[in-house]
Amino acid sequence: MVLLLGLLIIYAKNIVVPLAFSILLSILLLPVSNFLVQKLRFPKIPANLIVVLFALAFIAFIVYIFSHQVARFLNDVPSIKQHLESHYETLQYWIQQKFHFSTSEQQQMIQKATGNVKSTGTAFLGQTFFTITQTLFYVIMVAIYTFLILVYRQLIRRFLVAVFNNVQERQVSEVLSESKIIVQKYMVGLITEMGIIAILNSAVLLIIGVKYAIFLGVFSAVLNIIPYLGIIMGLIFTSLVTLTTSPHLSDILWIFISFETIHFLDANVLMPRIVGSKVKINALITILGVVIGGTMLGLPGIFLALPTIAILKIIFDRIDTLKPWGDLFGDEQQAQGQGRIYKKIAKINLVSKKKKIAVSTKPKV
Repeated sequence: MVLLLGLLIIYAKNIVVPLAFSILLSILLLPVSNFLVQKLRFPKIPANLIVVLFALAFIAFIVYIFSHQVARFLNDVPSIKQHLESHYETLQYWIQQKFHFSTSEQQQMIQKATGNVKSTGTAFLGQTFFTITQTLFYVIMVAIYTFLILVYRQLIRRFLVAVFNNVQERQVSEVLSESKIIVQKYMVGLITEMGIIAILNSAVLLIIGVKYAIFLGVFSAVLNIIPYLGIIMGLIFTSLVTLTTSPHLSDILWIFISFETIHFLDANVLMPRIVGSKVKINALITILGVVIGGTMLGLPGIFLALPTIAILKIIFDRIDTLKPWGDLFGDEQQAQGQGRIYKKIAKINLVSKKKKIAVSTKPKV
């Protein structure tokens, strides 16, 4: 069944990917929709339409800001190329001195490795056009699916309950309710943590004076979702770009120190408090899920991997026969305790609360 499900996802990804993003987006937008309908007395359909349009406008705004930074980066590619050529010549000379490979031999090896690039240029342009068209298709379908899921959410809930036996009705209802609440908190926590890391990264890079600071800061924050590997990939990419745009090698050292400090604070303070308290997933399952998602669905699979694993863990933890799988997905270290700094902060807060209680209960003279 797992093999068949994997094949279904691969061959039906044009259906699965928009639907998966729509389910996650509808779960995130559900509290806003309920607020408009229950508190402000909006009609159901207009309220859901307003929520979806607002979400699309917000996403478009974020994409516009980020794409502006990417455009600046792409416009300076010729300058980056010149710096890379200078560093490449230095590297060639070092290889020639240390390993006795002449410059012509190195050129032959590179030409052999890149011999098929020109022949695939037309195919690359066609693939780029197809990717842009596919992305627009996904955006349209996600908007439509999200709106319809919000409109028919009660019908979908009744269907999921009715599929199982009457004996399991209470258990299914609990799984649906708890999954909805925890996924909302988990996704909000993950987005909040990513936003904080992006702001810290960008601020540090701006202080250092790195070019494309906002682009590199946001890009590294997105990669930071992947435990252990994400911080390394973001650090390497940022260092390489800085190496081609800055004449000061000390900038690389400051980037390394700053990113490691931010990662330390994230692992010990932000992650345990914002995300770790919602759903605890160990690093092995996270990395494996990201690799499998990327292999099956490409870039969308990388972004969908973590929420999907979180939902699966929520379901596994609440079904007796699947609890071993939930334990396998869990983080034993986080289950035993949170980060050291966070525990110290919690201890300080507990002591201060006890002092306040003691002062408030002290009899007045």
